[in-house]
Amino acid sequence: MTTRTEFPRPIREIEHTWLTLSDGCRLAARIWLPEDAESDPVPAILEFLPYRKVDGTAIRDARRQPYVAGFGYATVRVDMRGTGESDGLITDEYTEQEHADCLELMAWLREQPWCDGNLGMWGISWGGFNSLQLAALRPPGLKAIMTLMSTDDRYADDVHYRGGCVEALDMLHWASSMLVWNGRPPDPRLYGEGWRETWLERLEGADNWIEHWLGHQRRDAYWKHGSVCEDYSAIEVPVYAVGGWVDGYTNAVPRMLAGLSSPRKGLIGPWAHAFPDDALPGPSIGFLQECVRWWDHWLKGIDSGIMDEPMLRAWMQESVPPRAFYEVRDGRWVAEPEWPSPNIGVESLELGGGPRSILGAQTCGVEAGVWCAEGGSADLAGDQRVDDAVSLTWDFEPLADPLEILGHPRAVLELEVDRPQALVSVRLCDVAPDGSSLLVTRGVLNLAHRKSHEHPEPLEPRRRYEITVPLDVIAHSFAVGHRLRLAVSPTYWPWAWPSPEPVTMKVHGGRLELPVRESRAEDGELRAFQEPEHSAPLATQEVEGDPGGRYLRKEHATGRVEQVFDWALGGSLRFLDIDLDSADTSHCVYSIVEGDPLSAEVRFHAASDMGRGDWQTRSEVTSCMTCDAETFHVESTLEVQENGEVIFARSWDFDFPRDNV
Repeated sequence: MTTRTEFPRPIREIEHTWLTLSDGCRLAARIWLPEDAESDPVPAILEFLPYRKVDGTAIRDARRQPYVAGFGYATVRVDMRGTGESDGLITDEYTEQEHADCLELMAWLREQPWCDGNLGMWGISWGGFNSLQLAALRPPGLKAIMTLMSTDDRYADDVHYRGGCVEALDMLHWASSMLVWNGRPPDPRLYGEGWRETWLERLEGADNWIEHWLGHQRRDAYWKHGSVCEDYSAIEVPVYAVGGWVDGYTNAVPRMLAGLSSPRKGLIGPWAHAFPDDALPGPSIGFLQECVRWWDHWLKGIDSGIMDEPMLRAWMQESVPPRAFYEVRDGRWVAEPEWPSPNIGVESLELGGGPRSILGAQTCGVEAGVWCAEGGSADLAGDQRVDDAVSLTWDFEPLADPLEILGHPRAVLELEVDRPQALVSVRLCDVAPDGSSLLVTRGVLNLAHRKSHEHPEPLEPRRRYEITVPLDVIAHSFAVGHRLRLAVSPTYWPWAWPSPEPVTMKVHGGRLELPVRESRAEDGELRAFQEPEHSAPLATQEVEGDPGGRYLRKEHATGRVEQVFDWALGGSLRFLDIDLDSADTSHCVYSIVEGDPLSAEVRFHAASDMGRGDWQTRSEVTSCMTCDAETFHVESTLEVQENGEVIFARSWDFDFPRDNV
């Protein structure tokens, strides 16, 4: 990693400024721009987030926003309504209010004397989502976007549902995390007079977003809003979509390459949910240089050569021993000139051996790892032999030649179940000669959603169905001598909330469909990415460091198995230039008793501290989610302290009918 300090255009930073919307709400912005931008205006590139520019994203912003600005851009980081130093309330993700605010913000940017009227929008995760959503609204001046680790389909690829199954792993965790982070105050140093009144108004208006999410268990209008896959033609500007193989959102990249008609590019590395210039697993790339090439082409009309290169570049992962963490994932870059690629064919492997049955083990999934890895020390799936042992498995013959796949594998299964509500989980594994089982990709499906997530249909017990389960997109090269293994189970905790009764599943047959790609000589002729570069880092001091981790424990007397996630959130930091202390802790326990799906429980606790000198604040959330045969139950408590005194407390107690059909 190289720190760059000299740029074509010297820059200045506006640490904090407000723009006032038409309803009087003020949005807080941080801006980096060339020193002479008023006399020589530049394009503006917007990132619009709820994660607090003063402390939440300040470290990552300092390493990237000034870098791009130094090449002749105004990079603008704005806190959404109700977050950071902005006024108002935030009530949910990707609301119409969020979009309306952003449209006003973009019009304001075009009016600034330092902006030449050309706009870009970029972001990772939330900022990637709303970059797509705003592109579909076609604001004047928006010329291109970059969307990282995001999705075009809010129901299919996010923290709420997977394959129509309620996501136990992330739904409560994320709703509660937003509750605790939104409990932080504005920074009085920046907000000035009235900061405390604004803070108390936010707390009084705090909303537990899980009420929206569990209130819509089908892919209805709530999820269609903000899902740009509903009408790809609405997006006319160029799109650069970036994903990572252990990120939770990567399925969207090939979908958008196939669905969009505007100029587009895709990039998928081995990365977790992070920027490709310092993501784990590596290798990292010079992503900021790639960004400048993209913006130069579309915002300045400079022929950077970026659109002469293949539409999709992807990291072809190789067979490796299964581990929960890799510094670098072995592989190589490959490319496809278009997507879907004419260079990829479908190879089918039949599931032989006659009918097989299994009573689902509630603990299947203990080696699943996290849904959306963030580069933590234990995020990834471990050796799959533990989960394979409680699944139906089909092992194919050892490979005489390498086998390379790129795309979505599919499992087509002829199956029956003995209960009216059931799910199926499918995993594709790479089994080495020593027997170790490496997870390659997977998929889950609520069987009532076998035809539609919007209009599910009841299951008839013991009736045979042909079910197609799409697995997550992947690039993987199976080594000579290795076997492919398909593993099937009616359970996958805590990725999918279990069915209300134990399910016996019988698979009569089927096939595994593989997107097979032949290696090509031109793969070795691809332009090499540059080494990562950043602008100067923010001055911080680590007060405490906790790498976090993932643990498995079993209570033998009761049979209860617990997966414990201590999320690494950066420990305790001091921002030296602004004398601000910040700390986050997060602890989540997913527990279940073998044989009893109704024992499933998620318990979450998080605390977020912020202060300066004698002034210290803490926001703390405790939540629990359970389910009986008919109803989901969620309890949450938010408590906020100032200088050790509780100034706000509120509890939520929700019951959501379980939509089993």
